[in-house]
Amino acid sequence: MTMHRTGTRSEWLSARLSLLEHEKELTRRADGIAARRRDLPWVKVEKDYRLDTDKGMVPLSALFKGRSQLLVYHFMFGPDYTAGCPSCSSIADGFNGVAVHLENHDVAFSAVSRAPLMKLKEFKQRMGWTFDWASSANSDFNHDFNVWFTPEEQRDGSIEYNYRREPPMPEAVAGKTVQQWELRGSEGPIAQIASMTGTDVATYTRDRPGVSAFAMQDGEIYHTYSSYARGLDGLWGMYQWLDRAPLGRNETGVWWRHHDRYGAN
Repeated sequence: MTMHRTGTRSEWLSARLSLLEHEKELTRRADGIAARRRDLPWVKVEKDYRLDTDKGMVPLSALFKGRSQLLVYHFMFGPDYTAGCPSCSSIADGFNGVAVHLENHDVAFSAVSRAPLMKLKEFKQRMGWTFDWASSANSDFNHDFNVWFTPEEQRDGSIEYNYRREPPMPEAVAGKTVQQWELRGSEGPIAQIASMTGTDVATYTRDRPGVSAFAMQDGEIYHTYSSYARGLDGLWGMYQWLDRAPLGRNETGVWWRHHDRYGAN
């Protein structure tokens, strides 16, 4: 027997039309926010970032591949990870189909991570992905765009992520392995996700997810936009579908996995 309220088709239609007005309002508000996003001032990128790609070590300008715009997904995959962040991976599962359309609309796309290129390529092959993925292992790119922080910043509370200052990481957590963290009775979603990347909690959380946009004009590169944390929800395809499913996100913890690890012990 269903625990959800039921009704007639007429009652459903009446409620649906009422909801439709709210959905239309949300769409109009989203259009307005998108316009404000485009209206942000552009900031010239002064530093000569060098990234490791399938075509060798290249400047950031090479990622544009002749286009005037570039979108970068800051993928959480640090040099100590044994696998990419499963949350970033579930977002990235949608990149293959999107990238080709972006690139035929004057927008280049690339993921960027701190792990060495060979490690990224091996994981990319495992996942069956084809989108561009560059390594920023030998540059300040991730730190400058606020998606990687040093152990010192983590300890002294000088991390600024998602435009907010974070408190220092407790000494009880810093440097602990996932197993030690769990033995203290404090297992949580971050510990579970960290374990999927083969790292400890502190190491895992020094890398962060984000998206950044860049424009090229008259040979100069400009940073136009960055978003982090819940600002990435709209890029997380599975959640857009779940929000329309009968039970919604229906979450009680970390349920997602790398797509080739469902059913694995």
